[in-house]
Amino acid sequence: MPRPTKRSKSVILVFCEGKSEQVYTDFLKKEFGDVAAIRRPASTGLFDEADNKFKKDKKYREDAEVTDEVWFFFDVETKDVGLWDARMKIIKRLRSLRKKPGIKVRLLMTTGCIEYWLMLHYDMYAPSIQTIAEKQQVMDRLLAKEPNYRKGDAAVTAKIAQNYPTAVINARQTVSNLRQHGLPGLEDTDERNRWLCQKCLTFSTVYEAIDFLTSLQ
Repeated sequence: MPRPTKRSKSVILVFCEGKSEQVYTDFLKKEFGDVAAIRRPASTGLFDEADNKFKKDKKYREDAEVTDEVWFFFDVETKDVGLWDARMKIIKRLRSLRKKPGIKVRLLMTTGCIEYWLMLHYDMYAPSIQTIAEKQQVMDRLLAKEPNYRKGDAAVTAKIAQNYPTAVINARQTVSNLRQHGLPGLEDTDERNRWLCQKCLTFSTVYEAIDFLTSLQ
């Protein structure tokens, strides 16, 4: 009998808002390296950054045909509510860079600050996280769990991230809880994501990226 062919790894390109998102992405790259080739630019930057790279960087244009997914890893805040339409135009352009199937664009969104996603690795709770004071409360709660945490600290972030199975369960619940507030559905759709970005209630969708990675194993 012929030997089964080895399935190629999914190629994922991740654009991160900040250093903290980058080091968490690096954890995922290592943790799921057997099933996914996760890459990220050295620089931070989101939608405009991705748009510019695929328009102006020859390597990105050449790699588009082998790129399965593009992820954006960022905070959802009230100051960004008006950016959805411009971001959606870029999302549609990215999807069309590869034909049959198009590139999957996945939004790894967390309300307020990434530290809320990190707290979900320990506890399920959903406070308001929009003001500076509210974000500091999340940080204080995380520091109570992991006193050595600092933004962008790869080693401590990786230590927290090891508990991602708990975070997946808790984050899924944060999204499910929003159905009572009018969330149009649980599936990853443009309609749902627009609602999440514009309502700015408390949630994280980062679990969907991890669900995808674990499905590849």
